[in-house]
Amino acid sequence: MRILFVKTSSLGDVIHHCPAVTDVRRCFPDALIDWVVEETFAGIVAMHPAVRRAIPVAVRRWRRGTFRPSVWKEASAFRHLLGGESYDFVIDSQGLLKSALIAMAANGERHGFDAESAREPIASRFYDVRHWVSRNIHAVERNRALTAISLGIHPTGDCDYGLTAQPEPQDSMPTPVCMLLSMTSRAEKLWPEQCWGDLVKALAARGCGSVFPWGNEAERARCKRIVDLAGSGLVLPALSLGEIASKMRLARSVVGVDTGLTHLAAALKVPSIGLYVCSDPILTGLHGTGRLANLGGVGQMPSAEDVVYALKAIC
Repeated sequence: MRILFVKTSSLGDVIHHCPAVTDVRRCFPDALIDWVVEETFAGIVAMHPAVRRAIPVAVRRWRRGTFRPSVWKEASAFRHLLGGESYDFVIDSQGLLKSALIAMAANGERHGFDAESAREPIASRFYDVRHWVSRNIHAVERNRALTAISLGIHPTGDCDYGLTAQPEPQDSMPTPVCMLLSMTSRAEKLWPEQCWGDLVKALAARGCGSVFPWGNEAERARCKRIVDLAGSGLVLPALSLGEIASKMRLARSVVGVDTGLTHLAAALKVPSIGLYVCSDPILTGLHGTGRLANLGGVGQMPSAEDVVYALKAIC
């Protein structure tokens, strides 16, 4: 059996789809599974051993150069690559117009959400088979449900992301340490710098160091301000997603705002706490069988004391 998944972005959404891949592997051990994903996140998809090919697409980058000949050439090559294989099932679990159009370029029976279930109802017009899946369940379970209905399976077993990261040398990071993820793509999701500083101090008092990864200069500057405010902590050098994942495995715990990297920590079964200040963790919070906690919610600001208390419970 040949299966193509289409889930291109964002990082959190990509990670949320990984348990569905594990379900397929449990039910069909010999299935050939490919996955179309934004080039930035192809390395994460490749961390799942059941995925034969992570097929990179560059919709985000192409949008910035729509009229460049090089972009048209890349897009044409992508369509040729995707159309060169036949699949028994093409499953678009993103439910957006852009992902539906990508699915249209593939050869195979196309499955996706119906108009009531899809994030963009127009996407449902491009599928051969449309499925209703409740919008009131966690994103991970929506992906698992769509996949199960599309393939006619009844997966058993716990939610398993199936991701593996390359191990880092033990001396590559101070231990014991907590990795703190202070960055997110939306400013309203940020946790106050004073709270981060208080948390770093509290961790230091318990004999635990703090390390901060970052993705751009604004995020690096924010991490530096927090470390200066707390009087301790380490701002890590620039790292790839894969390198951050490897270092996560060495951390005693991870604390992060509502961002894809926090979900990555949960997927890697590192004890993790998600901080929510403007979104509902019921639908997109940390999810799985590991030692996890979601704090806060819409209009609810967790304190550093809340985080310390939760860390005691899961570590």
